[in-house]
Amino acid sequence: MTFFEQELRKLFGHDTVFADARFAGNVCYGRLNEDVRIKARFVTCGYADHYEALKVTLINRREGEIDSSLLRFRDLWGMKQTCNSNFGEGVSPHIWSDHGKVGWYAYQPGKADYQRLKDAVQTYLAVFQEPVQGQRIGQKMC
Repeated sequence: MTFFEQELRKLFGHDTVFADARFAGNVCYGRLNEDVRIKARFVTCGYADHYEALKVTLINRREGEIDSSLLRFRDLWGMKQTCNSNFGEGVSPHIWSDHGKVGWYAYQPGKADYQRLKDAVQTYLAVFQEPVQGQRIGQKMC
């Protein structure tokens, strides 16, 4: 199992964000409804081997890509302080691939960080889900 798959399993491994999570290589696939599938993967944003975001794509089984969202770790988690004095202002969270070694660079996300990322994915997916019977758009159910 790759590092990327391990991280994706931490986020989506228990079908709590979307149904039927499946892992293939460095990608997680799932189901939003009968026709819409989800694809989630870590991506770079300008620097090779510097994975600083999770890209979530919605795909209609018959018609192709519907929409996608790029969830940048720095936007969700902010700059993170480390005990390394080389990062006085903190570090922008990212996964780094260097000569075959892959891991979080200088900062390891905690439980709250993973939850914040899962919540962001759920918020994004909610836009494309059918409203619950009797619920008006924009109204929260208690």
